[in-house]
Amino acid sequence: MSIPDREEQRRSFLAASGLGDAVRTPLPGDASTRRYERLSLPSGATLMLMDQPPAAESLPCDSAWSPGERHARGWNAVARLSAGRIEAFAAVAAHLRSAGLSAPEIMAVDAPAGLAVIEDFGDDLFARVIEAGEAEAPLYLAAVEALARLHEALTPETLSGPAGDWPLLAYDETALQGGADLFVEWAPKLEPRLGFDEAAIAEWRTAWAPIVREGAEGATVMAHRDYHAENLIWLAGREGAARVGMIDFQDAVRAHPSWDLHSLLQDARRDVSPELEQLALDRYFALRPQVERQLFMQTYAGLAALNEARILGIFARLIARDGKPRYARFMPRVWAHLNANLKKPGLEPVAAWFDRHVAAGLRR
Repeated sequence: MSIPDREEQRRSFLAASGLGDAVRTPLPGDASTRRYERLSLPSGATLMLMDQPPAAESLPCDSAWSPGERHARGWNAVARLSAGRIEAFAAVAAHLRSAGLSAPEIMAVDAPAGLAVIEDFGDDLFARVIEAGEAEAPLYLAAVEALARLHEALTPETLSGPAGDWPLLAYDETALQGGADLFVEWAPKLEPRLGFDEAAIAEWRTAWAPIVREGAEGATVMAHRDYHAENLIWLAGREGAARVGMIDFQDAVRAHPSWDLHSLLQDARRDVSPELEQLALDRYFALRPQVERQLFMQTYAGLAALNEARILGIFARLIARDGKPRYARFMPRVWAHLNANLKKPGLEPVAAWFDRHVAAGLRR
C-alpha cells in the first residue's frame, strides 16, 4: 500500500472511531515496523494511534509448523514473533489487565487494517524518570512485583481480546536456538576478524543445547519478552504492581519465568548495578517462596547469556545490514553482561567456545 493510501486508511479509521478531529502528533520510531501517534482530543484528553501494517512483516508462526517449516517461513516464524499483529497486542493486553496489571485499554481496533486506538500512558518511561532524578529501586521493585503477579496467574494457551483470539506459543528450542544463532550469523558481518566455519557452528549449538532444553522445558509463564526500562511506564497515580505500565508486549510467549527478569536486570540499554539486581531478585523470591532459588538462578544465568548473544547478533544486524550505527553504543554493556554470565556454573561449554573462537579483545 502506498503512503497516501495508508494515510487515507488511518484517517478513515479515526473518523469511524469518532476521532476525526483529533490532533495527531507522530512519536519517534524504534527498530520495528510499527509507528505511533499521540491523539490530542478537543476535551484535552489524549489517546494513542498504533499503526502496524500487516503486510510489513513475514507471517507469524503457525503452531502446526515443524522447525524446518518455520525456518523456511522466515524469522517471525522461527522466533515465534507476532509479526506486529494488532490482535496479538489486544489479546495480551486483555490478559495482563485481567491479572490486575496495567496494559493500555483498547478503545478502537481494526485488526485486518493493523490499526488501533489505545489508552495513553504518557511519557514517563522508567529510563526517563530515573534520568530526571527518580529513585530507581522503587521502580525496579514494582516491576518485579508485576512479574511475580503475572507468574502466579494462570497461563492459558489461547488469549482472548477485543480483536479476537491469539495463541500463546512456547518459547521453544527452535526459537531459543534461533535467537542464539543470530550471533554466529551476524557478528562476523560486523567484525571481519570473526569467522565461524561449519564445525564451529556445530560446536556452538552443542554448547547451548542444555540451556536451550532447560529454557524450553521450563516455559510455564507468560513472558513479555522485551521487559526493560524503555518499555515500562511509571504510573505514579496507581497502586502496587499496577504502577508499572506495560507496552510493546505483542510478542509475548510462554517462557521460563527468568526471561523477563534478566531482560529487566541485565538491560542492554542502561546500567543496573549488581546491588540493585540482587535486591530485585530477593524481592522476587520473597514473593514466590515456592521457587527453588539455586536451580532457578542457574537457568537465569544460562538464558541471560543466550539472550545477550541474541542481542549482540541483533545489534550487529541493525548496524551491518540496516545502517543503524547508534546500536553500537549498547554493545559494550551487553558484552559485559555476557562475559560475567560465562563465569557462572553450567556455562562452561559456552565459555570454552568463546575462548576458542572469539578473542578476548573482541568481546567488549
